[in-house]
Amino acid sequence: MKDAILACFIEAGDRFVSGEEISRKLNVSRTAVWKHIQELKKRGYRFESSPHKGYRLAGRPDGLSAEAVKLAAGPVSILHDVIVMDEVDSTQTVVHRLAAEGAPHGTLVAAEAQTAGKGRMGRTWLSPAGKGIWMSLLIRPPLPVSLAPQMTLVAAVALCRALRRETGADIGIKWPNDLLSADGRKLCGILVESVGEDERVRHMVVGVGIDCHLEEEDYPPELAGKATSLYLLTGRRFDRAALAGAFLKEFDALYRLYFAEGFDPIRTLWESLSVTIGRRICHRAGDRLTEGVAERMDERGGLVVRTDSGGHVTLLAGEIACM
Repeated sequence: MKDAILACFIEAGDRFVSGEEISRKLNVSRTAVWKHIQELKKRGYRFESSPHKGYRLAGRPDGLSAEAVKLAAGPVSILHDVIVMDEVDSTQTVVHRLAAEGAPHGTLVAAEAQTAGKGRMGRTWLSPAGKGIWMSLLIRPPLPVSLAPQMTLVAAVALCRALRRETGADIGIKWPNDLLSADGRKLCGILVESVGEDERVRHMVVGVGIDCHLEEEDYPPELAGKATSLYLLTGRRFDRAALAGAFLKEFDALYRLYFAEGFDPIRTLWESLSVTIGRRICHRAGDRLTEGVAERMDERGGLVVRTDSGGHVTLLAGEIACM
């Protein structure tokens, strides 16, 4: 009911909404509406009241809340439940545990802070309290294990499109799934981990880290000049629940597109947002060094590189440096 009442206020925008209008729309008493508004105030929502006009939503809580994320996402099939925690070691770890306990497809865990956030290649992800979006989504897609890496690219496209639309920032994707600012600094990370059984995906955990409000002094020396936040990029602060919801909406749409039409439309979208295609890159795997120009993404999600010798190689994993 609180979600439904919040939806009424958000739909109204700057307009005042009377308790009578809400009670009639939701088929509850005006007293019940008043009680729910008082509960929402306790959770940090701010309302203006006016005699004979009713209430108007004046502000949302600074912290993440399950209600705000669900409301921002809307009725998407990718989302079943939202759990928001104050502090965890890693939302990835929490969701893997929930998956093993039988949690359903669409379970989302977000945290205000992580003490051991996970990044790609075994790295940690800086996750200070209240300054970013640290969340992991449990999905159970009907996929063979061999195609699981494509879901990482679906997530990258969804996050890039959502953030570009919501913030207006010039953001691109570095292969395979890092989101970078126009000057090449890392803004977001995506970590998709899969658990399979009998060559089929049993579950996947889609982890997303978005640096929203970090300032220069929040970054340790080793990240100085290499990482940035939406605040540093735009000079603005954003509603974190709204950004999380925007990603979930976009991911839901692309997830359904992927299973309806395959990987080709995702690949086309990825290439249109790429900051890697057309660039000279360097890739190291063990003792093997590959240098050349990234030309395109193949049908599996690999990066096709024209090497200096004139041949072509396809990179399926690892990390590249743009030169």
